[in-house]
Amino acid sequence: MSRSKGNILFRRVGVTALVVAGMTLAAGAGAYAATKMTLIVNGQKSTVEPVSIKGVTYVPIRAAAEMLGANVNFNASSNSVIIASRPEKSPLGDGGNEAIGSVNGVSITKNQLYDTMAAVGGKQMLDNLIQEELVKQEAKKKGIVITDQDVEAEIAKIKKRFPSESDFQTALQQAGMTLEDLKKQTPMQLRIRKLVEPRVKVTDEDVKQYFEANRAMFDQPEQVKASHILVATKAEADEIMKQLKGGADFAKLAKDKSIDTGSKNAGGDLGFFGRGEMVAEFEKAAFSLKVGELGGPIKSQFGYHIIKVSDHKAAKAATLEEKKAEIREQLISQKVAELSPAWLEELKSKAQITNTLKGN
Repeated sequence: MSRSKGNILFRRVGVTALVVAGMTLAAGAGAYAATKMTLIVNGQKSTVEPVSIKGVTYVPIRAAAEMLGANVNFNASSNSVIIASRPEKSPLGDGGNEAIGSVNGVSITKNQLYDTMAAVGGKQMLDNLIQEELVKQEAKKKGIVITDQDVEAEIAKIKKRFPSESDFQTALQQAGMTLEDLKKQTPMQLRIRKLVEPRVKVTDEDVKQYFEANRAMFDQPEQVKASHILVATKAEADEIMKQLKGGADFAKLAKDKSIDTGSKNAGGDLGFFGRGEMVAEFEKAAFSLKVGELGGPIKSQFGYHIIKVSDHKAAKAATLEEKKAEIREQLISQKVAELSPAWLEELKSKAQITNTLKGN
């Protein structure tokens, strides 16, 4: 058996292999018996077989290297075989090198942005995407379809939990959300609810006990529904009152003139509110007005208010019968929220999930 005069340059990043370089058998070496073997690389069987000759195993290095993702080339000028790892592909493809910013002529690429985002919040974001895909697949399997009408109906239910449209908008702002953000999140919540709800059981006795324990919460206190226009000076308020008495539209003036950003876009509508919810001066004036009556200017710490009362509700004790459906819906929602984490973990345990950011 002769030795090859050439050399082998083995250069790879992140690839580990133990091979006996060669398979060069000199003429006349056929006297040695060759035993066939199987080459398995990363769990995959190679079509090229290694052989064992006189106790020495000879591995087809080109086949092994290529199965490990390396490039194998022969350099005739240096009589060398060169093995090199293939460069990692950007998840953004060729567009990953596109500059999206620069500092003093030094580019910042999409790849850099992706790597930074993946390092900072990528694990949580990927977890969320995995969870969302799992829920979508499970919903499809169960024949659950969420329509635009379902989303609108759910948004309407959410709004009913707030005294007014302005309170709803304020809650969205405090959560750092817009109505569109809420609409985008709602289908996923509805899918989870429809998937988990069959596991929930709420009895009439559960509803009754909740009502008895929280009766005061369901009793209706005296309330008025009012709109207002808030301005900085009394002169502005007097001028607006003059226009209103002349037949001007209250909602239009509120949108144009009011400095209350929480209600102006709703035409000044504050919805229903009870005693103790507004500043004292405003509350006293609002509860003293009749439905349809204008009041003001009323001075408060915020400025001058023009008030219009549009409805009035007398205090009323709630009954179990009229609150039964509302309470049942609330208890179901609570139990779905309690059961959802364990249900999601169960779903994950049955799925084949790949998460390369898990350890990051």
